[in-house]
Amino acid sequence: MSSWRQIWTLSISGGIPKRALVIAITVGTILNLINQGDVLFNGTSLHWGKLILTFIVPYLVSTHGAVSARRADILE
Repeated sequence: MSSWRQIWTLSISGGIPKRALVIAITVGTILNLINQGDVLFNGTSLHWGKLILTFIVPYLVSTHGAVSARRADILE
């Protein structure tokens, strides 16, 4: 199996997407409150690009960590 195919297969299996989503929602919410809390509570316009990236980045980091750990176990 090619390494890209293995990475893709691991990233969508074994509970990784669900855990990554929970982490993204938790961390993304906290970071959005820190970074855009004044905007949220004042009712002014949100920066939607920042809001979306603040959820996507923790999801990708969590997925990367889980896939890397599983690949290390497989390669041993």
